[in-house]
Formats: sequence, structure tokens, C-alpha cells
Amino acid sequence: MARRVHVRVEGVVQGVGFRPFVHRLAEELGLGGTVRNDARGVEIEAEGTDAAVRALLARLAPDAPPLARVESVAAVDVPAVGAAGFTIEASRGGAAAALVSADVATCADCLRELLDPADRRFRYPFVNCTNCGPRFTIVRGVPYDRPLTTMAGFAMCDACRAEYDDPRDRRFHAQPNACPDCGPRATLSVDAPGRDAVEAAAGLLRAGAIVAVKGVGGYHLACRAADAEAVGRLRARKHREDKPFALMAAGVTAARALVALGPAEEAELVSPARPIVLAPRLAQARVAPAAAPGARELGVMLPYSPLHHLLLADTGEPLVLTSGNVSDEPIAYRDDDAAARLGPIADAILHHDRPIHTRTDDSVVRIVGGRRTILRRSRGAVPGALALPLDCPAPVLACGAELKSTFCLAKGRRAWVGHHIGDLRNAETLGAFREGVAHFERLFDIVPAVVAHDLHPDYLSTAYALEREGVALAGVQHHHAHLAACLAEHGVTERAVGAIYDGTGLGTDGTAWGGEILVGDLRGFERVAHLSPVRLPGGDRAAQQPWRMACAWLVAAGAGGDGVPEALRAAVPEDRWDAVARLAERGFAAPVTTSAGRLFDAVAALCGLRTEVTYEGQAAIELEAVADPDAGGAYELGAGLDARPLVLAVRDDVRARVPAGTIAMRFHRALAAATAGACAAAAAAAGLDVVVLSGGVFQNRLLLADTAGRLEALGLRVLVPAALPANDGGIAYGQAAVAAARG
Repeated sequence: MARRVHVRVEGVVQGVGFRPFVHRLAEELGLGGTVRNDARGVEIEAEGTDAAVRALLARLAPDAPPLARVESVAAVDVPAVGAAGFTIEASRGGAAAALVSADVATCADCLRELLDPADRRFRYPFVNCTNCGPRFTIVRGVPYDRPLTTMAGFAMCDACRAEYDDPRDRRFHAQPNACPDCGPRATLSVDAPGRDAVEAAAGLLRAGAIVAVKGVGGYHLACRAADAEAVGRLRARKHREDKPFALMAAGVTAARALVALGPAEEAELVSPARPIVLAPRLAQARVAPAAAPGARELGVMLPYSPLHHLLLADTGEPLVLTSGNVSDEPIAYRDDDAAARLGPIADAILHHDRPIHTRTDDSVVRIVGGRRTILRRSRGAVPGALALPLDCPAPVLACGAELKSTFCLAKGRRAWVGHHIGDLRNAETLGAFREGVAHFERLFDIVPAVVAHDLHPDYLSTAYALEREGVALAGVQHHHAHLAACLAEHGVTERAVGAIYDGTGLGTDGTAWGGEILVGDLRGFERVAHLSPVRLPGGDRAAQQPWRMACAWLVAAGAGGDGVPEALRAAVPEDRWDAVARLAERGFAAPVTTSAGRLFDAVAALCGLRTEVTYEGQAAIELEAVADPDAGGAYELGAGLDARPLVLAVRDDVRARVPAGTIAMRFHRALAAATAGACAAAAAAAGLDVVVLSGGVFQNRLLLADTAGRLEALGLRVLVPAALPANDGGIAYGQAAVAAARG
């Protein structure tokens, strides 16, 4: 007797070739029925022998296409109707719950076509198929069908339509499907007679020009990585004094000439997400020093769109490929905005006419001690859903913090963390934040009933949360959100110890925390230890001028009357030093902080490495970069994470002309040892065996590896953020988890 089942498949199953896969599988098994997309995922009706139906159900998840991620398969028996043949039907709308795929790097099949002179898509910068191409950046709504993407304005030619309609073709319902006859086209803002736009842009790059390039999620600014003059001009025009530029290499072989790659780094480079991968710079790398001043690492990525593949091949060498913006602004993604903002920076602009619906920066990853850590989660990862270890009683919007802003929407046991927005300190980034939240609410059909936010009243994200009407508000302490984000990512709902180190976050006592040992779970926490408090002379100015923190720490250690340290005398006048010392002594315009980030600043300044910073975390990054792993010895922190003895020891070593690399290494070892000791003591006191290491300071490779190694040697389980950044890019997810746990 025939058996008929109605099957619902949920997960990332749209835009990844799942329907043609089901069609082929059903035909192979001799089943009749239908398959379609709807707002929740994929809906199947299949009829045939019991054995064939069971085989279909058994193979839907394990045999799914490579880009699919099947989260659930639910089948119910329904009356047989005598179906003959299996068809793919039109999508059905309704309440949105289908998961949208992230943008996917060009697959091997499309790359072969791109480079084959005999293929009709030879050198076509927008070749794609069901297994690759833009997704999130072009989608306007669900179901993921062409009319709801930015490809809606491109009518397919007969040849492309035939591919699109053929379930046996790898371009079946590939929504961005196109060719030179009917699809988007690249253009160059300057005349290039006899050459296509990409080839002409490559010629300009070879000649030393700066070219703005429209990619998948926005515009980049490009120049030859080895061209010191061009890199210098790019820095000056972009107003980005020191922050390292990302590089793009044509392939793994080219990347190996720039950085030291292990198997894990190479796997990240060639993954479908194609993130920027941070890896140690090789001494012989042909990269201008100004591309990454003061850094031991380079951020390298491989081409992830056909346009990039052509541009790198035509240029013939690695390129700087940095965000298309002026420092601190969101990246440009609309053509008119790019012309206005990037025109004064670039010598030419490589445009194309496929609209970008959502701007998306490149993701950044780093391998530390075999662990995958992510510094920025955006293109290639967003909008992939993350699981929550417990149900949200009501839909949640979490607004994150201020730096490295992201937001998070959650319902049920699923959370969607938005793309990297940037630092919420101006109208442009706040506008991008608002746009992103609204797009996700539409895309996933979520109307928040609870809005979670940071406790800091001056954050623009907090102000946005307070503007929302008809919702319950949930304030979440900054460092608790860091702890909760890591616990939730790893599916842990029990209490754990957390070392949460960052630049700053408002504590429950009204002071600026940042070097915290917490014991807590998703619902709440207690602060069991912290770095010794010190003054922030001048408030926020202390974060921009590390010498102020050196002065404050010396005052706290009883050495404030010694005057300007020798390493700082060329940069800091005596009268300014004395004025800041008075602020630190009296507490006027100098709030208290326990910030680990500001301790790094102080040590970097005492070593003469950095008196002022041009980007967040610069002093700490440069202190890590100079640390000599072969140096012996370590400083010690006093009882209760008291850093004053350490600061005095650093001062004494500087006076004794001990190399900065030795001082930096001794400092890292000291902080790792003290942190591990404090965490172990807290775990023993609370009867726990899990320790979380999170917060932006734990992006430091040396500190993370050393602290984790010491804790693991003590038999403790160490959790580190892996799917989300340890920095404030993970805060929103943690806020959502806390809001869910509190109900």
C-alpha cells in the first residue's frame, strides 16, 4: 500500500539547492509528490512505498547540499492520493521563520567557468550558482525568491531561464543567476578604451592608483600592498593613521608568501565564508610597512567574488583591500554615497549595478592555541542563527553596547546576531544600526516584546532601547553580558567563573569596571574579585592618551612625585604630567576604574611604545606585538589582583634599560598567572569547574593562550567565545540570553 507523508524541514534550506536535491532524491526513490519553499523552510509531500518514504526521511539531513544546515525534519502521515511524478511548486508566503543563508564565496565550478575562454560566462564578474554567490546582502524578504532580492530588476535571458527552471541544473532557482547578456555589469568611473572595467581597474592599480571597488557587502579601497607610496596616500586620504589594513591575496600560495599559515588558518582562508585571517607576518613579505605598522600579524583574505578573482589575477600581486569609508564611518554601499564619500579618496571607482541591500563588512578570525576565535562576525557568517540553551518566553531585541556594535533578535531557542555596525558614536553608525534592526525584524518576522540594553545611560544603543514603545526593558550589566554570551554559545546554563577583561563597562556600583572575576549564570552574577582600582584622569581622554594611565598607576603605587618617566619625556611636558597627577591624586575629573585595558595602556606607555592612540586597543596590540617569547622572568601582581607592585617593577626595568620586549613578555605572564590563580580560587570556593575567558582584552593571543593553559593544567574546563567575538560584538547575544533566562 502507498504511504504519503507531509514533511517540514527547517534550518538553512533556502537558496542552497535543497529543493532540487529533494526532487532528485524523490525521483531516485520512485516517489511522487511536491516540494516548495515557504516562510518557515521547505515543505514536502511524498508518496510511495513505505521503504522509499523511510529512505527519503533518513537521507534528507545527511545527504543535504553542502551549504544547507538542516535543523529539524518533522513528518506526519497523511492520506495517500495516488500521486504520480514529483514536482517543485511555487513558494508559499506567510509568517517568516526560514533561515536566510549568508553570502558564499565563489565555488570551484563557477570559478572554472569564469576562467574558461570557451564558456559563455568567461570573465563575467557575477557568475554564481546554487552553491555560491550573494545571499544575505541581496535579500529583501522571505521566502528567498528572486522577486524579494535586489536581482528582481534583471530579467533573465532564455539561456539563464532554462538553467533556472531545470531541477537537474546546479543553477535551478539560483536567485542571483545571470550572464553577460542579462545580468549586472561592472563599470569604471574613468575611460578605459578597449578593456573591460575590471582589467582597466587592475591596470590603474599596477600603475600606483587607489581604486574604490564595489564588492558583495559594500565598497573597499584598494591599492598594491607592496607600493609604499600608494599605501601612504591611502592612509592620508582615509584619515586612518595607524590601524592595520586588510590584504587580499589571489590564493593560498600567494597568502603563504605573506604570513605563516597553519592548517587551521588555511582552512579558514578557503572556507565558504572567506574571512580575513590574522596570522604572523613573514619577514620577507612584500608588503609596505605602512600597511600594518606596529603589528606582528597581517590580516589576509582570499577572493570571495568573481570580481575579486579577476581583479587579483589581472593585477598579479596582493592588494590592500580596506573598508570603503573615512575613519570611523560605516562602509559605503550605495553608489551615490560611495561617489560622494570615496571620490576624494580614490583615483577611480569600480562600480557595478547589482544593488546591495545590506552593507556587510568582512569577518575577521584568528587561531589561538588551536582555538578558533572571531574578532568580527559579519560577511559569510551573518545572518546565521545561533542556538539559545533555553526558550525565550517572549521575542527579544538586544541592543548591544557602544563599541563594535551589533544587535540580536531572539525568539524560541533561536537568536540572530546582526552584522558588524561599528562604533555607535555618530549619526551615521546609529542610522546603520536602526536600518539593520528594522531589516532583521522584517526578515524574521519578529516583533520584540522585551528590549535588552546595557546599563550605561550615555550609550546610543541604550537611548535607542529606551525609545522603543510598548516593550518591557531589561538592563543587563556589561560584563555579565560577556559572561552570558560565552555560556549560552556553549550551551551552558549552570554557574561558572568568568574572567571578563576589557576596556570599560559600567558596573552595578556606578564605577567603570573592566578587570572582573565573576561567578554567575545566565540569570545573575556576583563580583568576587577585580583588578585594583585606579583613577581615569580626564575620563574618556585617558583611553586616547595612555600616558595618562601610566601617570595614574604610578600615583596609585605611591610614585606620583617622581616626575615624567624618561621614556615619556619627549612626548609629555612636565606641567601636563603634573596636572594629570593632581587629577589622579584628588579624584577630580578622574573616575575610578578596574579596567584591564587601561592597565595595558599604562604598561605600553611606560615602555615608550605609545603615548597616544589613533584606534581603540592600539597600545595593547603594540605591547603584544613587541613581547619577546624568549625573554625570561615574570612580574607578580599583589594579593587580590593588585597591579601596583607590577607597575613599579615595570618602571624599575625601564629605568634599568631592560628591552621593551622583555618587559612586555613579563607583564603578559604576570597577568595570566594572576588571572588563572584568581579564577581557580573562585572556582574552588564556589565548587565549580568551568571558567569563561572573555572581553576584548582576551583577543590578546599571548594572554589567552597562557591563561587558558594554566587553568586547564589545573583540571578546569575553559570556555572561550568561538562563534562570536570576545569583544563587544558578542554583547547583544549575551543580553538576549540573560533576558530569556530572566523571563
